[in-house]
Amino acid sequence: MSASLLKTEQLNVSVEGKHILYDVDMTIREGETHVLMGPNGAGKSTLGYTLMGGPRYHVDSGRILLEGRDITESPADQRARDGLFLSFQEPLEVPGLSLQDFLRSALEQRTGKRLRFTDFYKKLKAAMEVLHLDPSYSVRDLNVGFSGGEKKKIEILQLLLFQPKLAILDETDSGLDVDAVRLVSDGVRAYQKDHKGALLIITHSTRILESLHVDQTHVMVEGHMVADGDGSMVDEINENGYESYVERAIREGAVRS
Repeated sequence: MSASLLKTEQLNVSVEGKHILYDVDMTIREGETHVLMGPNGAGKSTLGYTLMGGPRYHVDSGRILLEGRDITESPADQRARDGLFLSFQEPLEVPGLSLQDFLRSALEQRTGKRLRFTDFYKKLKAAMEVLHLDPSYSVRDLNVGFSGGEKKKIEILQLLLFQPKLAILDETDSGLDVDAVRLVSDGVRAYQKDHKGALLIITHSTRILESLHVDQTHVMVEGHMVADGDGSMVDEINENGYESYVERAIREGAVRS
């Protein structure tokens, strides 16, 4: 069994004074693909932002461990340098900053090394080809004027370039058509093949999972982890929804009726 990469221990989180996550325990090992599912408002995105160190997300108790080291109080930029990556549901537009300048600067921060532009652009071009992105996009302002699907591809482009130890993909497939989902999936597979990185995929839809091997599935209801299982749980949820998980959580007293 591979070593533990990221682990949460009895994690309790509040946002602006409101308790959102309750005693969340989760272990992700090197190279594994985990899926986090659940009804709207379950707290899934809150967990992703908490793991990444979002300043609005306050850890009331519990710990976050990365390769055995406590990073609960580490700022987001340090977590990024340590190998965590979060894709956004709604990527920001940044006028005046070109895509290639952003990516080159971020990659240098990630690696701690200066990059010759020719070496960087070679990597950038190869990654853009995986996602069928026009090379001219590299000189455009970051996400400005891009469609929703193009913005999501830019998130996966960052994944391919930064090669994090753990990538947290938050609703990456939302709002994408079938072809865009396929290209995003190609990018995710390329990341896993070339880098063998771990994934935590937060999703309502399961289209992005169709071509991926899922090691573990987690179901969250009202901030509680109410079920864990293997990849077969995804098919079960597709067929039956979350009702049985919600009902069981109510019976066990984990959530309110």
